[in-house]
Amino acid sequence: MKKRLKRLYKKWLGLTASLLPVLFVNRSFFSTIYYLLFSNAFKREKLTVLNGKVKHIKEAKRSKASLYTLIRNTHRLEKGLLMRPRRDVFALDFIVETMDNFENLYKFEDCKSSSQIKWSHDVLNEYFKVTGSHAQLDKQRNRFNTITSASDSQIISSIPYKRSEENRPNLSFDEFYKLTRFRRSVRWFLNKPVDRNLLDKALSAANQAPSACNRQPFEYRVLDDAELVRKAVKIPMGTAGYGHAIPVFIVIVGNLDAYFDERDRHVIYIDASLSSMSFMLALETLGLSSCAVNWPDVEHKEREMHKLLGLKDYQRPIMCMAVGYPDPEGMVAFSEKRQLDSIRRYN
Repeated sequence: MKKRLKRLYKKWLGLTASLLPVLFVNRSFFSTIYYLLFSNAFKREKLTVLNGKVKHIKEAKRSKASLYTLIRNTHRLEKGLLMRPRRDVFALDFIVETMDNFENLYKFEDCKSSSQIKWSHDVLNEYFKVTGSHAQLDKQRNRFNTITSASDSQIISSIPYKRSEENRPNLSFDEFYKLTRFRRSVRWFLNKPVDRNLLDKALSAANQAPSACNRQPFEYRVLDDAELVRKAVKIPMGTAGYGHAIPVFIVIVGNLDAYFDERDRHVIYIDASLSSMSFMLALETLGLSSCAVNWPDVEHKEREMHKLLGLKDYQRPIMCMAVGYPDPEGMVAFSEKRQLDSIRRYN
């Protein structure tokens, strides 16, 4: 009887998995009903997005000291400064919010030493220097001059600049393309500790990757303790057969408190992916290799990783990565890529 019920239950699950999506696919209202009643596939995303949004809103209301808000608005000011032609008065709709966050962060000594606070200071300083007179703007200009001093300005100013061809690195396309061809997912590593200085060098390169409004809503959790690595490699799918040979395991984590609105919820994946690719290429220049490990949206695995890393409710693992010195005797997959015509269309 039990076996029969089990078979019927499995059959029912199979039918619902194949038939229900077809029935509910034609209208957004029906798709909402489907995911409300028959599937909890987006449960984790909704929970973490909402937690991130609430944290962002509460922080902004409580102390007006959100670094993410300051970074976003500083970048918006930068874009206004480099516009052609540049308007005499701009950013009136967010300059008060920017100054609120700047003032509340700037008063702390540890924040003053932050490179991003210095960047905000320099951009605001330039903004108030070049913009014209306006009642609201003049008030904020006086406020800025009151809370800062001439000694705060440094010789090198972190403001928009013209690119100089003299600073272009001597790297040809052919050499760069060779690097992209040479980089392949490595699953066999030497039993040798990885120098943290090399990891930090590669992370410095990853840190230069583009990010929406420069918010960089991610962090690299680098595990090089053997016991932690052993636990972590068992959580994602795709490490069977070679997980025991991984010396360093990295989990890239997205921070959803970087956003005030659900519209930006996917930016953690875009920005972290841009950074991760730079990181993987940088590793190859330092004699290290990597293997990106897929992170499917599976609830019990999310819970395991959250527990292991002590993640907050507004954080999500985005991807994992194995890193180490490549074993010259280990093989890599050829992984033939699609032809250019199949991934590119002009106009």
